[in-house]
Amino acid sequence: MKTNRRNFIKAGTFTTGGLFLGINFLASCKADVPLPKDLSKLNFKDFNSYIRISEDGYVSIYSANPEIGQGVKTSMPMIVAEELEIPWEKVHVEQTGLNSNWYERQVAGGSQSIRQGWDGLREAGATAREMLKQAAANRWEIDVAEVEAEQGAIVNQTTKEKLHYGQLVEDAAKLEVPEKVEFKKPKEYKIIGKDVSNVDLHKIVKGEPLFGLDYYEENMLYACAIRPPAFGQKLESFDATKAKSLDGVVDVFRFGDKIAIVANDTWTSFKAQKLVEAVWTSDEKLESSEDHASVLDTLLSAKNSEVLRNDGDVDQAFKEADEVIERTYAAPFLPHNCMEPMNFFADVKEGSARLVGPIQTPKWTQGRVAELLKIEAENVTIDMTRMGGGFGRRLYGGFALEAAEISSVMKRPIQMVFTREDDMTQGTYRPASKYKISASIKDGQLTGYKLKEACINGNMYGLIPNFFPAGALKNYRVEVAKYDSNITTGAWRAPYTNFLASCEQSFFDEIALVLKKDPVQMRLDLLENVKGNTDEKIEYSAERLQDVIRLAAEKSNWGKAKEGVHQGFVAYYCHNTHVAEVAEVEMVEGLPMVKKVVCAIDCGIVINPIAAKNQAEGGVIDGVGHSMFGHFQFKDGKPSASNFDKYRLIRMTEAPKVEVYFVENELDPTGLGEPTLPPAGGAVANAIFKASGRRLFNQPFINAFVDNNPLM
Repeated sequence: MKTNRRNFIKAGTFTTGGLFLGINFLASCKADVPLPKDLSKLNFKDFNSYIRISEDGYVSIYSANPEIGQGVKTSMPMIVAEELEIPWEKVHVEQTGLNSNWYERQVAGGSQSIRQGWDGLREAGATAREMLKQAAANRWEIDVAEVEAEQGAIVNQTTKEKLHYGQLVEDAAKLEVPEKVEFKKPKEYKIIGKDVSNVDLHKIVKGEPLFGLDYYEENMLYACAIRPPAFGQKLESFDATKAKSLDGVVDVFRFGDKIAIVANDTWTSFKAQKLVEAVWTSDEKLESSEDHASVLDTLLSAKNSEVLRNDGDVDQAFKEADEVIERTYAAPFLPHNCMEPMNFFADVKEGSARLVGPIQTPKWTQGRVAELLKIEAENVTIDMTRMGGGFGRRLYGGFALEAAEISSVMKRPIQMVFTREDDMTQGTYRPASKYKISASIKDGQLTGYKLKEACINGNMYGLIPNFFPAGALKNYRVEVAKYDSNITTGAWRAPYTNFLASCEQSFFDEIALVLKKDPVQMRLDLLENVKGNTDEKIEYSAERLQDVIRLAAEKSNWGKAKEGVHQGFVAYYCHNTHVAEVAEVEMVEGLPMVKKVVCAIDCGIVINPIAAKNQAEGGVIDGVGHSMFGHFQFKDGKPSASNFDKYRLIRMTEAPKVEVYFVENELDPTGLGEPTLPPAGGAVANAIFKASGRRLFNQPFINAFVDNNPLM
């Protein structure tokens, strides 16, 4: 930023014997910091589905995956730019819309964007680079082996003559695409592995349009909806007389079991929403969390569970045991609570639909909209905006379908917007679940292990039985059971593992205590049993998990905390990434306070270190916050909270210091949006046990200290 002295020093006068300077920081800052060149005014040639190169040598790189705050709009183009051999300051990044012909897996979920895009993104950049090299070689009438790409130019290695990419783009685009290209070696990287600021940073800071709620078109109307107030209810009738009397209300009508309120602005639609008088009926049971707890207990005791993995003879191991440890853990439903409530724009015409908004699954949503409107999917276009949070909630595009249906009725462009209350009470929640974990001990050794899950609507899937400790124990069984509920549930940040990791890692510490072993050493020893295991189902790497364990223990000074500081350790693999964490807890006025978390990660090559660190820190704090405070229940089908006055999130003063360390290697990158969240709860639980002597089996943990008051 550059400052203007005249703006900076707004006033200088003597007052009561001193010099007073009135400083206007905002006025002193340069109003805008554009790229060295306004790329929007340049003529570009599309080089491939990711790259456009201008005659001036600047490059525009498309980011194809939804940007949910995980940084892919920056990191994925970094991979392309690296192989293209273009300076980052010459790159402009654009968000693409849905294009299944050009791109695969335009999805934000499962921490898979970088992992699954790694080869394709490198190929896009490397292919363009090699074609530019060939074009230069042709012009100089020399062999392509005699030229090299260097920072946006092709250099004749003999004469040192240079041609920048813009001078070659026309010729290069006419060449045949090479069938095979070589990728750079990690030691050659100039962009990957360096800190790069978020490409949307200036727009975010300045409040420029980026998010779905920012989207605007002329002639657009705004809509909200009234949905059943309890899961299991249906709409019988409604009276919208008062709502329609409000100035600015355009229409109120029924669609399915919902009521649409359409107005000239959001505030009017929200006001009208409260004036509609609706009658609701139910043919289904209106469920409560107390009922769910009882049902889950029954499922844990039942014999007819689905067995997902069964190694050795678990029953015999428990029969012969000197001692059996058995614990049951419980977690509540949780809403997603994205900062930006659900919203979507739709403009439906005869035989076509155009949608714009924040969505994690544009392809799936395209198909669902097409089915709803009874049109061809190819006639449904979806453009993606940046998302103000997602965490799995925006995998499910029901809000986009609502926008499309209302637009089709109104025959006008519509932006559908949820109120905060709509967002919290009409969600797709993390399912309530319980785990029963058992271990058999014989002659001072761990001989058997049983894990059973009971979950509302089901949760676990085929990979988790093959996570640690699978392969580490001769006798090992994983079972699942579910109860089908009319409460909508689905993926919540780090699906399947977000609570399971806390349970298992807490349980491992109990085993270590019984075996009189250091928790870190016990995990390292168990992983030795996995080495050489030929079971291809096992998902994790014993060696890589051991590496993060050792790194976390070293960086946290494990076992050497000062007096009053209590450490808890975990190591976990999920979403293709290995993580170990050490939480430090202090007791303050009888309450546990998480002061610090040390996090060690093996995610392969780190594309953008500053963004990777941000993701890791955010995952840890999210994991700490929800395990400590996340409390959400249902009574007769209705959620216990409808806004933040009754739902407890971690506060800024409670956020621990987070130290992040990466294992350095040259392995292909994996994801980071989710893997640091699941271990956090277990690290905190183990640290709280050392601090207070209490084993914690139910989330949120704070309820063990404040008499079930989630809003302390």
